[in-house]
Amino acid sequence: MPPSPGNAHTLATDIGEIRPGADLPRDRLRLLLKEFAALDDAREPWRVLYPLHEVLLLVTCATIASCDDFDDIVAWGTHHLAVLRRFSPFHHGIPGERWLRALVNRVDPLLFGRCFESWIAALWPNRHDLIAIDGKTARRTHDRRSGLKALHTLSAYATNARLTLAQLSVPEKTNEITAIPDLLDLLAEAGQLKGALVTIDAMGCQVEIADRIVAHKADYVLTLKGNQGRGVLPHRPG
Repeated sequence: MPPSPGNAHTLATDIGEIRPGADLPRDRLRLLLKEFAALDDAREPWRVLYPLHEVLLLVTCATIASCDDFDDIVAWGTHHLAVLRRFSPFHHGIPGERWLRALVNRVDPLLFGRCFESWIAALWPNRHDLIAIDGKTARRTHDRRSGLKALHTLSAYATNARLTLAQLSVPEKTNEITAIPDLLDLLAEAGQLKGALVTIDAMGCQVEIADRIVAHKADYVLTLKGNQGRGVLPHRPG
């Protein structure tokens, strides 16, 4: 019988108590489960083949390994199943791409985002000096039958730590301009923005965005195209 889904304590029992410095991977896994415990699994426990905490572990590890779609995640998990089983049983192996997509799509994206930001803040509590903001379109996330376009996300990336600090989903790349201020506010609320140097491509070279960065007591380097003139003046910290 597989462990009960959506219960962080199930896997916590398997991995034992945290002993600082004793087993860093298991400590980080326990922290992941703690921060994502707010996610609810509405499935009936007796029908669950793939517990939610195992799915979170799979998706997180595969994403860190540069997998950016469900096919890649499943392939990565199948190849590294022995590694994953060091942290949880995975009695039924790795779920298929369609099943994984269906379960992930049922998770509240706003709640997931808050859990993710809390996990990153707990994992790396120190202030980041360099933050790069950029957008990316995920491959094979469109659905032509339903008329859904590919998923486009806007991310804040701590370059020195190589961590994604926050992320927002935007309908299209052209909507990045309106989403960037919201992403900056998220970073500021998490205490990640003050004192940092923020870099953004020419899409974000807007007076309003520059003002928002300065208002949060951070500095910026914005790419300027030739046709943009001198709309944004260099920011000199004072």
